[in-house]
Amino acid sequence: MTKIKTTDQNLRLIYAMTKITEKISQLRMEYAKGALDEGSVQPNPIDEFHIWMEQAIQGDLEEPHAMTLATCSADGQPSARIVLLRGFDESGFVFFTNYHSHKGQDLAENAKAALCFFWQELQRQVRIEGTVQKISEAESDAYFHSRPRESRIGAWASPQSRVLPDRQALEALVQTQYDRFNTLPLDRPAHWGGYRIAPTSIEFWQGRPSRLHDRIRYRKADTDWIIERLAP
Repeated sequence: MTKIKTTDQNLRLIYAMTKITEKISQLRMEYAKGALDEGSVQPNPIDEFHIWMEQAIQGDLEEPHAMTLATCSADGQPSARIVLLRGFDESGFVFFTNYHSHKGQDLAENAKAALCFFWQELQRQVRIEGTVQKISEAESDAYFHSRPRESRIGAWASPQSRVLPDRQALEALVQTQYDRFNTLPLDRPAHWGGYRIAPTSIEFWQGRPSRLHDRIRYRKADTDWIIERLAP
């Protein structure tokens, strides 16, 4: 068994971690900005989400379309990261990425995912679970060409989720693509495009006092949505 030598530096680090853990355990926030009732929500969760997103945008929240995307590999290893919502309708919620990225590999092995929006200023959260498919090439092309040139170059240059030796290696890859597309049309690379999460469950969470939060879940049953209240 390897023994770790105790030093003054280690002791200071242990003390600092203990103090920050104590501070975290004592953090409290009272939630009292709204209420949510199953009798007042829209019959369709997409309509309810539209209302909530519009209120988040009108509330001047920073990046209200930022969402946590959770995926899972074939061997059961979960992974989560922040991505940006780029559209939604009755068919689902759309985001874009490199198909060869970590998330892309997960989705190729396990076509189920979850999303989570957290709007702290409104004390609200939305959780979405569903199945994932790539959107059409035409849809991906249309969005790709709407992006700034620098972002389109980046989609070509970055071997997303791969190990790089340093920042200079990435900058060299970017410069190579700038040089390449000085004369060529800057079309969408085949390894980059959109996914759509078709929801099977959407939960709306509104913070309430004493941690007795309101949780209203829409659960898909065939073509209908069942509305349920969940215990906080």
